[in-house]
Amino acid sequence: MELSMATDYASDVGNAEPSLRRIAEAGFEHIQWIHHWRHDFIYTEPEIQHIARLLRDLNLSLYDIHAPVGAEKNWFSTTEYQRLAGVEIVKNRVAMCQTLGGSVVVTHVPEVVPENREHWGQLRKSLDELESFCTTRGVRIAIENRPYDEFDGIAELFSEYQPQYVGLCYDSGHGNIGGEGLAHLETFNDRLVSLHLHDNDGTADRHQPLFTGTVDWRRLAGIISASPYHEFLTFETDMKFAQEQDELPFLKGAYRDGLRLLEMI
Repeated sequence: MELSMATDYASDVGNAEPSLRRIAEAGFEHIQWIHHWRHDFIYTEPEIQHIARLLRDLNLSLYDIHAPVGAEKNWFSTTEYQRLAGVEIVKNRVAMCQTLGGSVVVTHVPEVVPENREHWGQLRKSLDELESFCTTRGVRIAIENRPYDEFDGIAELFSEYQPQYVGLCYDSGHGNIGGEGLAHLETFNDRLVSLHLHDNDGTADRHQPLFTGTVDWRRLAGIISASPYHEFLTFETDMKFAQEQDELPFLKGAYRDGLRLLEMI
């Protein structure tokens, strides 16, 4: 396994080049692209090719991309044109991922509550429409767990879609809120295809550096070790919640924490 850094550690909008350069300078060789994950942003071919050149120049590789669930382009929207627009934005990230050499696109799904029943129906419609587009490009969809997530909806999706198409992005911070995330990960560790690693105190999604909160890192390391996943440990830590407020020392600290976790695994 190797270490990877999320691109949004300081900001998820604007020109990512300075952040990519600092990520490389800190020792990372891999990234997860998370810029614009909260926005209805479509990457055009000139932008994607510019990112490809940056990655080559900095000796960085991309494994996965975080797709947005936008304000108006939402793949589980109950408004049909917005759902279709959401499918298009996921396709945009899938094509971008393939071009940049990656193989996983991370996505959010709605909360499992009665009032979201129609949203889940729309999500399945979108997954059905996207399956051929993704599989022919060798890109899997990774469903990210939520805070207080009992994995009910995720488990159902895993029973309905093949692992070559739909897998799990385990978010350690989300899993620590509600306290049962690691138990669910143990159950579904065979579907693990991506990681978002960060810490918190179990009450809020603060994206703290590793080993600064209450995540049981030794247990998580054991579950990862026992899983068939042997790709990248991606750190989704955020400078806003770190003691170190200078970018390069913050990133070097994240790299050191990653080496410590890697030894535990």
